[in-house]
Amino acid sequence: MAVNGEVQGKSGLIIGASRGLGRGLSLELLQRGWTITATVRSVRGAGCEAYEAHHGQLTMDTLDINLPSMIDAFMCRIEGKLFDVVFIVAGVGDPEGKTVETVSSEDVVHLIMTNAISPIRLAHRLLPYIRPETGILAFMSSFLGSVEANTTGVSSLYSASKAALNSLTRSFVATMPRQDITVLNIHPGWVRTSIGGATADIDVETSVAGIADILEAKAGMGGQHFLDYKGNAIPW
Repeated sequence: MAVNGEVQGKSGLIIGASRGLGRGLSLELLQRGWTITATVRSVRGAGCEAYEAHHGQLTMDTLDINLPSMIDAFMCRIEGKLFDVVFIVAGVGDPEGKTVETVSSEDVVHLIMTNAISPIRLAHRLLPYIRPETGILAFMSSFLGSVEANTTGVSSLYSASKAALNSLTRSFVATMPRQDITVLNIHPGWVRTSIGGATADIDVETSVAGIADILEAKAGMGGQHFLDYKGNAIPW
């Protein structure tokens, strides 16, 4: 397929594509001519109608990253596939209205599991499905996960979960059995989503267009990089 005069043949796996940034990024890449496998936790309420114009390029699948049985079944369904980009977007925001002093243990476990532990567990399983040399493994992180830049204390629980994700990805990359791919931790900006809220700085379309540009530009770069949606480096 040709888009803007260039032959496009890239494939992506977007984990967590039912809404917000995951759905927006999937649609952006589809519009650029990519073939996308997009996962949602449940078909009900997944916003699948947004994908109708791209059914020939798109495979929808169901996956909850916190459920090992669903991961096992999903791995069987993608057997033999190879992706240029695997992007783990799935995540949750702060437990509403809760602080370190008031949050329940159950809410903390869910937050850390979803935003930090489960993405790394899944990344281990998905490594063999990333294209050699030019492939990219990406995690949806946040500027709030930067320990060095944390001077405000905003969203302390969410910040801690993303700092944990960043730390775990660093350990993951250090011990990864293959070093031929590029690993990206991406800050999407402060985006108007269910997590970012209605007063955030930018819309989903602006964020995902920048992220897609990064994915196309960084193929084959190698190493691990913490970047914002404009491609600027963020301190860990």
